[in-house]
Amino acid sequence: MRPIAYLAAATLLVSAAISPIHAGQPRLEILVGLHNAQGEQIGNVTLLEEEASGVLIRGKVSKLPPGRHAFHIHAVGKCEPPDFLSAGAHFNPLGKQHGTKNSAGPHAGDLPHVVVGPDGDAEVNVVAPHVSLGAGPQTLVITGGTALVIHAEPDDDSTDPDGNSGARIACGVITKK
Repeated sequence: MRPIAYLAAATLLVSAAISPIHAGQPRLEILVGLHNAQGEQIGNVTLLEEEASGVLIRGKVSKLPPGRHAFHIHAVGKCEPPDFLSAGAHFNPLGKQHGTKNSAGPHAGDLPHVVVGPDGDAEVNVVAPHVSLGAGPQTLVITGGTALVIHAEPDDDSTDPDGNSGARIACGVITKK
């Protein structure tokens, strides 16, 4: 075999070895409706499995107070208004402490803030790097589901268990349809 043929064969073998198992298949995608304490739907976000970086969460929310709001994934797929305490604690399958500034953290469900404009609207476009929609201990697709929660206050990114983020003002269940 000629050297160029060896190189071509080696390149094909390496490409096949590092290609994702589900190449060519559609990414996993889940639509989540977010509701306020009055039960009114205030937005939709889509969760998309991003192979290299976790789960992309993007969409729009409205009718929220202006400012920065903590945004978390919670462990229970229930959103019972008005306080959404039914969503349980933060999604934390690895037993870490809260916050990206906490050396013993973060929870898998700790997310960047949602920033709401003066008109009460916000674009959501964040990556949840410590979760997946596939199999494994960090999957959000569990029996009964998990939940996305927007809080009244900003997250301090360090105080366990919830970053002093205040009341829960919006919630949506993550479940595979």
